[in-house]
Amino acid sequence: MSTSPIGIIGAMSDEVDGLISKLEDAKSTLICGVKFYTGALFGKPVVIARCGVGKVFASICATAMIINFAPRLIVNTGVGGALSPALACADIVVAEKLVQYDMDTSPLGDPKGLVSGINKIYFETDERAASIIIDAARELGIPAKRGIIATGDKFVADKETKDKIVAEFSADVCEMEGAAIAHAAYVSGIPSVVVRAISDGADGNSPLDFPTFLSIAVKSSEALTLALVERY
Repeated sequence: MSTSPIGIIGAMSDEVDGLISKLEDAKSTLICGVKFYTGALFGKPVVIARCGVGKVFASICATAMIINFAPRLIVNTGVGGALSPALACADIVVAEKLVQYDMDTSPLGDPKGLVSGINKIYFETDERAASIIIDAARELGIPAKRGIIATGDKFVADKETKDKIVAEFSADVCEMEGAAIAHAAYVSGIPSVVVRAISDGADGNSPLDFPTFLSIAVKSSEALTLALVERY
């Protein structure tokens, strides 16, 4: 068994508190303003952190985790808004690839979403981890699919933004951290996977739907994150 931990990152307390409560021999360390909890799940070493909302917090957390704990896999777990009409509350999307939809140097002739310097638009995820999650979802009866996740520093709650993201990137889900974590993992040579449970429709109803369905959606993402740790 590897002694390198699996790293788990969620933006909000709701997304990681259930996992932290299950840790064996839990200890915490504060680094860069982020509290990292180390311990074991299913006898395997893990490190869990709540990064905070948005791309900057997410990348700070992921980078600090990589430098200080050298995880063998980073899992970003949490909730997101549905861009696809086929998705319902608590459905799961496991990222096939992720894009920062608000990264835009197109006035200079670049395609939208391109990250300059590494010249990537999409960040792919770890196939083994993604397959484990999809298989676990099937066993648990949780609707799940692979898809494109779009990340930006905005809580999407209007049709105009939603339609624009779909038109430009054919994305299935929008959220605020996943691609930043995948970006940090990519430049560090660490495999990553991003799991999103649907909490709202990324539309005018989202300000009401999000707090209503958050706890329901989190149960799905938490269950699949646990299954991944057990099997990876």
